[in-house]
Amino acid sequence: MRARDIMKTEVETVSPDDDVSDVLGRLAKAQFNGFPVLDDDGGVVGIVTQQDLVGLFQTKDRTLWIPIGFPPFMETLTYAVDVSWKDLDMGVDVLKNAGRPISEVMTTDVVTVAPDDDFDRILDLLADDERDINRLPVVDDGQLVGIIARQDVLRALRDERRAQ
Repeated sequence: MRARDIMKTEVETVSPDDDVSDVLGRLAKAQFNGFPVLDDDGGVVGIVTQQDLVGLFQTKDRTLWIPIGFPPFMETLTYAVDVSWKDLDMGVDVLKNAGRPISEVMTTDVVTVAPDDDFDRILDLLADDERDINRLPVVDDGQLVGIIARQDVLRALRDERRAQ
């Protein structure tokens, strides 16, 4: 089994110039926890996850639910983060970060695989003890061609076992 056999080819992505608020809103509606970040040529330049974005609002003492967008705050993220009330002015904190480009918060050291990488390499990357990788962009000739999530790997293992 190779990466091409288990990857999804329809991949939702963001641009390095997309605003934090826009990406937060998209993640709140998504069934997954991150987006590959593509440059204008379709190359992977980063990855942005829920943790990257929630970390923008994290401090220490209390819990806060983060609103998405601006008034009337039609949606909220379903994450609790610790907040020190004395250090936080909610309006200023949200506004301060909402317009930031994703390029300022994304992870730039992206782990990717090639379409012909074998299943063992994919397992090794997703089970790495030092990095918490949930999604592997699949890149061919510098272009994103798919993505593999942990759930895709589990599904592939299940299907292979059932076929035996």
